[in-house]
Parts: sequence; C-alpha cells; structure tokens
Amino acid sequence: MKAVISRIKDHALSQGDSPAIIGTQGEFFSYKALLEQIEALGSELQSRGISHDDRIALVLKDGPAMAVSFLAVSSVCTSAPLNTAYKARDFQFYLDDLQAKAVILEEGQESEAIEVAAEKNIPVWRLQTTTTDGQVQYQLADSNETTAGCTFAPIEKVSMILHTSGTTSRPKMVPLTQENLATSAKNVSETLKLTAEDRGIVVMPLFHIHGLVGALLSAIYAGSSVVCTPGFESCNFMRWSLEHSATWYSAVPTMHQALLNHARENPADVEGLTFKVVRSSSASLPPKVFHDLVELWKAPVIESYGMTEAAHQMTSNPLPPQEQKPGSVGLPAGPEVAIMNEDGEFIPTGQTGAIVIKGANVTSGYANNHEANATAYTDGWFQTGDQGYFDDDGYLFLTGRLKEMINRGGENIAPREIDEVLLEHPAINQATAFAIPHETLGEDLAAAVVLKEGMQATEPELRTYVAEQLADFKVPNRVLIVDSIPKGPTGKLQRIGLHEKLQEYLKTDYVSPRNETETAVAGIFGSVLGKEDVSVLENFFFLGGDSLKGMRVISSIKSSFTGDLSLNAVFKYPTVELLSKHIEETMTPMDDDLAALEQELAGLSDEEIERLLSEEESD
Repeated sequence: MKAVISRIKDHALSQGDSPAIIGTQGEFFSYKALLEQIEALGSELQSRGISHDDRIALVLKDGPAMAVSFLAVSSVCTSAPLNTAYKARDFQFYLDDLQAKAVILEEGQESEAIEVAAEKNIPVWRLQTTTTDGQVQYQLADSNETTAGCTFAPIEKVSMILHTSGTTSRPKMVPLTQENLATSAKNVSETLKLTAEDRGIVVMPLFHIHGLVGALLSAIYAGSSVVCTPGFESCNFMRWSLEHSATWYSAVPTMHQALLNHARENPADVEGLTFKVVRSSSASLPPKVFHDLVELWKAPVIESYGMTEAAHQMTSNPLPPQEQKPGSVGLPAGPEVAIMNEDGEFIPTGQTGAIVIKGANVTSGYANNHEANATAYTDGWFQTGDQGYFDDDGYLFLTGRLKEMINRGGENIAPREIDEVLLEHPAINQATAFAIPHETLGEDLAAAVVLKEGMQATEPELRTYVAEQLADFKVPNRVLIVDSIPKGPTGKLQRIGLHEKLQEYLKTDYVSPRNETETAVAGIFGSVLGKEDVSVLENFFFLGGDSLKGMRVISSIKSSFTGDLSLNAVFKYPTVELLSKHIEETMTPMDDDLAALEQELAGLSDEEIERLLSEEESD
C-alpha cells in the first residue's frame, strides 16, 4: 500500500500538469505544483522543529488552503483538523487532549483558538497566501525560506487524529495512520471507479472524515481533480459544478435534500449539469430522497456507511450493473464486516446483531484510552456500536445503534458534553441530553432538565446559555423543563427511548399569529417547511427544519426587513414567537416599494445590477 503522498509523487511524474486541486476563486494546483507546495510547507514545518510524531491543530476554513495544508501537515507529522466554529471551551479541551505543538490559522482569521493557545503557550502560525507568476502559494508567516527539503513520514506513522464522541466519557482520540487513510481513500476511489478524467466537488467540511477521505483523498488517490469549495450552499453548488464540469460529489442527506428543493424551485439552475455518480454517507438516506436524486441527476446514487474509526468507508452500494438497494448501506467495500451476538459469536444471515469490522483502514485503538480499547475490540474485531443485519444478497441494513452517541445530520455529538454544560447553570439540578427523531437530519438533539427547588429558568434562556459555550450544532433544539427525568431499573438516567417517555412535554398546543410580524414569520416557516398553520410556539427544527432550511428562512426575512440577521438567530430563537420578538427588536420592516426592489434585484446578476446603476446615473 502506498501512502497518499507517494501517490501524489507518482501523479506528478506521470501527469504533472493535470489539475489536482481547484478553488472557486481561481486557485489552481496541478499535481506538480501540489507536490512542490506540500514539500515547501513540509520543509518549513521541519525547519521549525516539527517531527513525525508531533501534532499540529488545523483551524482553517474550507477551501484549497485547508486542503493543501492538510496534505502537507499529514504527510510529515500528525494533523488534527478542528471545526472553526468551536468556542473557547471546545478549544480548551481539544488542544489539551492533543498536546498540540502548534495551531495553524489563515492570516487575518479570527478564532477563539488564538486566546486559548496563548494561555497554553502553544504557538499560532499564520498561513499566508501569495501569487507568483499566476500561481497561488501558501506559506507560514515569518517563513525561514528553507530549501533543505522535507522527509515524509513512514506509512506506519499516525497521519491524522480526529475526535469521536463517546457516551460515558469524554470524546476519544482516533489516531489514523498513513496506511489507514491511504487504504480508505483507495477503497472509495475503487468503489466509485474514479479516473484521472473525473472531477469531484467538495462540499463536506474538511474537519470531518467524510470530507477529508470520502471527497478529498479519494479523488487525489485516483489522480483525478477536486474542486474545494468554501462550504455548501445549494445555489453556489449548482453554479460551481457547472463551471468546473464536476462529475461526482459526496454529501450528507440534508445536503441532498437541499439540492432537491433548490432544483424544484429553480429548474434552470440544473440545466447542463451531469454527474457520473452521486454519493451519500454519514447519515441514513431516506428511500424517497434516494429515488428523487436518481430522477434529478439521472445518475446512480450510491449510499455508503462509514465511521471515523474506519477512516470513513466500510460498506457501499455498488455501481451499475450491480444493484443499489434503497434503505441499505450496501456491500462490504474495504474492510471485513460481520455481525456478532452479545457473546461475541458470529450469527447467520438475516439475524440482527452488533456490526463489527476488521481491516487495514481500521484504527488500531484509541489514543491514551485503555478502558475504551478494552471494550472496543472482540477477538481483533472492532465494535462499531451499530446494529444491523445482512440480507441474502450480502447487503447490510442498519437497524439502530448500541451506543448513545447522537448523529445529527452527520455530526456526532456526545450527549454527556451537553449535560455538563447545562449542569453548570445555577438553576439546574439534573440534565440529560437525548435524541429525537427528525425527518431530514435523522436525529435531532433535545435535553430534559430538572430545576433546583425555588429556582427559575426558561427554555430560550437555557438554549442561549448552551449556545454561548458550544458550537451551534451542539445546541439542543428543545430544552424540556420537567418535574423528573425517567430512570432505568438501576436508578441511572437513560437516554435511549427518552423521547418516547417525554412525548407530552414535546407536544405544543396550536397558537395562531397575534401580530403582523408573527404572521409574516409563520408564513415563512410554513413555506420553507411545506406546512400550513404553523403555531407560534412550535420549534422550527422539531417541525423538520435544519440549518439549510434555516438559511432559506433568513433569506426570506431579509427580503421583508432591514437589519442584521444571521443563521444563529434561528438557533437561538427557533419559534415564531421568539424570532418575531428578536426581529422587532433588531430590524425594521421594508416599505412595499423597497421590498419589491429587493426581490427584483435578488434575481439579477452582478453585471445586470451594475448596468442598471450606470443607466440610472446617466439619466
């Protein structure tokens, strides 16, 4: 097995001028230029004393700079990609746990990681972007400009560490070697039959195993090209895919659903778009979405099953002429996959049990966590924590999870982390975070709390309290204030099935809009969610909303009101009542003429708007 950097060297020799990484702002790296860039950054790191065993945290926005930096850092030492949305509390934990030797951010980038790193005496290195003779280059500020070259890490060395959420302890470190990553990248590229002529478009975040391996490394391993975008937005996705002639993409179900919605409302944006294959992973793909995607793209839709500990892919539906089964995560596609019973015995086809894996892409164990490793493996087989069965054709079907980790649209959340933040609130005596079913995310996050005697708190107050300390995707969309939290037979608070036991608290009575703002916001909620008569007390996310639909809500509100409004407002004020109050306090209604002009301009290109302005000036 060749490491990813060895594959890049091969591609640089055999197809050096072929495109490797492309940005949406004109950035372009051929395989030859990519290798030179990786060597330059790697040499700079080693000139600063970085060894193969050192860990460097990457807090970089999605795009070519992150992709190139990840390839460079993970080739000479251990990279630790972190979510730029993390708050100080998150960075405190991750930088401590990683024992990071440095943190890399882009020049001018703001982040709470900077202050945390300073407190811990961890150097922050800034990544600068320059252009020389039309070629974009990345280098660390105050570079030593070394020409000594770099020594790439051996294939058995740890290339990347990601954290995965636990249920009874803090998030665990998953070390993935050069071999783990290369094996998984090869598995994905072979499953999709990628060639040098293919071009992927990366919309998954590059701090996530799906984006890093399922989209980026799989394309690089195959010698094809990949467009690294700054993030997902359905309109931009359509435009970028058309401009760059993308042949495939991999995404989570919520993104696929957003593209379906956009295509229905803007059919012209889809014209000319053709994909060889569409891939879905990180959360269950509803059968209806599968069929709608096939109809939209006129291409095979491949659902895959992966996890961080397997460096992403474990099973996948195959390409035609083999069958793709809606509702199944497909056939083993890399590691060995089996089903065990509680006694560690393999069980026959058709019977449900614990899903276990073994292979060259699977981590050899969590870092510094003997307790977790003792239960994670059975006779060398890794316990995924998921439950399922194989049908007679060898296709795997998932039936649930044995562990309590919450998968919110592909984001894994450790519920205990939410518990701990809520329990720090002075009014809370008990707190338990748990999953509730969600029609697009698969699972959403809620929490039940019991207040201390004589203390008071409200749901909006508690959600805001969590939002101030954790990233947005970790904020519960419902915080239920209850008299008591149901317990199991041993007296322990139990998360699994809690949403069923608290149905009465999850229900809300219908209350109609009481003023013009609530009427407008209720109408927007209903339009975006496809529902009529939305109660002003109902939670947007509990009704089926997600962050992508939240962006549509924000866009619609901005067409009728002036003032600043971000997606974070929908998370903080998820009901018509709360969001309307926020709008009234911070925004001003547009007059009808201005609103009409806003809507007219929204449908024009920048060139058309400039032409109208110039005509106005000439008149």
